[in-house]
Amino acid sequence: MGKPVSTDQSHAVMAALATNVDWSELDLEVLQGIIRTSKDAGKQFTAFLKNGGKMIIGKINSIFIDRSKPFDPEKFIGKGWSIEEQDERSLSITELDLDKVQFKTCFKSGENLIKGEEKLKRLKADGRVRLDAKIFQMFWGNLHLIPGSWKEKVNGNIRFILFDGTILRGPDGDRYALSLYWYDGEWRWHCRWLEGGWIANILSVVLASI
Repeated sequence: MGKPVSTDQSHAVMAALATNVDWSELDLEVLQGIIRTSKDAGKQFTAFLKNGGKMIIGKINSIFIDRSKPFDPEKFIGKGWSIEEQDERSLSITELDLDKVQFKTCFKSGENLIKGEEKLKRLKADGRVRLDAKIFQMFWGNLHLIPGSWKEKVNGNIRFILFDGTILRGPDGDRYALSLYWYDGEWRWHCRWLEGGWIANILSVVLASI
């Protein structure tokens, strides 16, 4: 660690950077997202400065997950919702590398339909890390961070991105998992019933390892 940075020096660095930014190239929605996630943006900006003001190759597609408060299904969805089970490995993720994210249907040869519970069983046997509801909530609160490729349809059907690292119990007693999907020009979310039949456009978002 070098000498501590003075307040005057920090202001001088920020002024120098601001003066040389081409603001006309930036999108207002992206900037608002930075304001909303100033804590995480600050961590990435610190890493940028520590690297001499150069991009950090291999980290540009990484996003931070704030684990200081766990996902609260009653607060997010409504009364009577609870967490049934979670992939404990996903709960340890505080930085998600989007380049490592994979999508899984878990179909076997010749299949084009699978029940959610059977898919969950196969995912557990497969060993991949199922991303949890807190990661879903991070994306929902910061829609600008969702990769544009996640909007793409699957065989002409809307792509549903399933975060089944958290399995929820609804007030009706059934089990569900949260999903994101792009529809009519905006991101939406949905609780998907695990007893339902799922086709190829319902994709679990996973990591091979952490």
